[in-house]
Amino acid sequence: MYALLDRAYSSLRGMTDFEPDFGIVLGSGLSSVADRMDVRCRIPYAEIDGMPVSTVQGHTGVLLLGTFGGAKVAVMQGRVHYYETGNAALSVLPVRLLIRMGAKAVILTNAAGGVDPSYDTGDIMLIRDHISLAPNPLVGANDDRYGPRFPDMTDAYDPQLRKTAESAAQDLGIALKEGVYIQFTGPSFETAAEVAMARALGADAVGMSTAIEAVAARHMGAKVLGFSFISNKACGLNDEPLSHLDVQKESARVADKLASLIEETVRRAEV
Repeated sequence: MYALLDRAYSSLRGMTDFEPDFGIVLGSGLSSVADRMDVRCRIPYAEIDGMPVSTVQGHTGVLLLGTFGGAKVAVMQGRVHYYETGNAALSVLPVRLLIRMGAKAVILTNAAGGVDPSYDTGDIMLIRDHISLAPNPLVGANDDRYGPRFPDMTDAYDPQLRKTAESAAQDLGIALKEGVYIQFTGPSFETAAEVAMARALGADAVGMSTAIEAVAARHMGAKVLGFSFISNKACGLNDEPLSHLDVQKESARVADKLASLIEETVRRAEV
């Protein structure tokens, strides 16, 4: 897998020498967050040798390089999910590439179902911690060029970056929830019983990404910040059937608010 990352990195360096301070991954329906960027370069994933390509509607599959909130950023418009590849290590390769490019911190975003009954559609949750029911991307022989065999996950989501995000939200007048995100494998939505289990385990929001990316980022020594947009109440908490199209529509509705929050957080953050 390191050889594949090396290949992708060499391919990318043949197109640009840009070195970001932050890497940002945009989840389902959130690609328009990047509209506020000053974009210097656009590179489709398909043009990066060895890079897995997004196949899900609402995930554009383009790497944007430029400035945002006064900082140099590399933005992944769309991610590659575990359920698309069946390989957790391959699915986190794009996040590893952001860090290999120079990103010292990674901001992960996703559209999620609200497991906490008090969460409403449109809420933004700052991820305090996560639970993963997806395969760990570090399983297998460890490559010390990535990081240690047993990376510490005590502060998986950087406390100082979280404080910065909370301060930014308060000044912007954005009501920010804070909670635990749980990753299922997908692509089927969770059953009502699985959502009840997630709540019993201490989760506040549920989705199909992010946790394994956070593990890979911490493995490489990067700081992590995460936001979940609550696109719907999770199964069993809402009478309406769930659909990916509805997730996209709700995500688009809140994208500008999330963009403002990320922009102001990046402007204030020290990495």
